[in-house]
Amino acid sequence: MKIEELELDKDLQQLWQQLVKLHYKLREYTSAKYKRVNPFMENLFEWKEKGEFFGGKNVTIYDSTTVVGDVKIGDHTWIGPFCSLDGTAGLVIGRYCSVSLGCQLLTHDTVKWAVSGGEADHEYAPTKIGDCCFLGSYAVITKGITIGDHCIIGAGAVVTKDVANFSIVGGVPAHRLGTVNIKGTGEITLQYEKK
Repeated sequence: MKIEELELDKDLQQLWQQLVKLHYKLREYTSAKYKRVNPFMENLFEWKEKGEFFGGKNVTIYDSTTVVGDVKIGDHTWIGPFCSLDGTAGLVIGRYCSVSLGCQLLTHDTVKWAVSGGEADHEYAPTKIGDCCFLGSYAVITKGITIGDHCIIGAGAVVTKDVANFSIVGGVPAHRLGTVNIKGTGEITLQYEKK
């Protein structure tokens, strides 16, 4: 879109021009420092600012992520871009977690409300992600689920049942694929179950 196509007063035209200059400057800075090109809104604020708002130490939450309701996030956790953190019934995410691009962590649904034509209520249940978990891109954690510590949730998985500590799960619906084995500091093996 070109500024000339809009009917803007002088103040709005100047503001637009300043925003364009800011956009280019921030893009240059982010590209040089992080070797990435972000959407404009991701460059406006420090990625850890939103994390500090939720009380965790060294928590990153991308600005494109939506956070609703009662959400608690443990220290050193990273929440990627375009995620949805639904804390309407209470959402807890542990320490040292990595929540990848586009993950949906839910604490309610409107299934019965929709199919009943609004006669049934929305359903709510708290969701908990343990410490030291990795959630792959576009994973969906449905309401009322507890994921244990040291778990891996595969990309695109839809988790509809609780996940035990040290589990690897994936698929739709998610099922157990293997185990996370930790021996000493930093010695980790992923053991997959045979088909």
